[in-house]
Amino acid sequence: MQLQKILLVLGAGYSVSACNTNQTLPDSSAPAIHLVRNSRYMGDMTGFSFISNPQLSNFTVCHGNTCRYISKVSLSNDEWRPIKELFDRTANGPEEEREQIGQAIALLETIVGEKTGTSNDKAENMEGFGENGQMDCVDESTNTSVYLTLLQNAGLLQWHVVDHRVSRGVLSLKPPHFTAVVREKQNNERYAVDSWFLKNGESPYIVPLSSWKKGWKPVSK
Repeated sequence: MQLQKILLVLGAGYSVSACNTNQTLPDSSAPAIHLVRNSRYMGDMTGFSFISNPQLSNFTVCHGNTCRYISKVSLSNDEWRPIKELFDRTANGPEEEREQIGQAIALLETIVGEKTGTSNDKAENMEGFGENGQMDCVDESTNTSVYLTLLQNAGLLQWHVVDHRVSRGVLSLKPPHFTAVVREKQNNERYAVDSWFLKNGESPYIVPLSSWKKGWKPVSK
């Protein structure tokens, strides 16, 4: 009984400090989240289906904390043009392309935010807690993976491929957190593409996944 009480207290603290505000965590025997282009479902965490091969004319994004709401979205050629133009000049290397990726994600968040009511999404969870359009890290990592896949499907990525989303802290007592991931083609090094720490429309942090998995977070301003 005493052990049960301790676990309940730890679980409550775990949920409060987590970047996803849904207190139901995925079963540890199943992947926390799946890559959008390969998923039948978003996993046991949500039970919602996602378009397996997002296209500009038909893709989905999620919001409302842990993908409680799913919105179907399309982009016109005019809306896509400024994103494509970011890649008109082929990057000289993977580092430069990661800068292009960050700018593209920011633009996509801005455009899609106006369509889905998530334009006012604030950094992390607490500042915008309970407000319409606020997203947690499950929403953010899912949507970023969709955007990255759109870039990849359009042939805009020369130095990277989209990799599986990754979680940290789910199987430990550390706060759970999720991120989208890209992988360099030449050396297979993976990078977290993390937009949760920023408000909607800002370029995500792109950092080595090895550092991110150890608990990386941006330095407070």
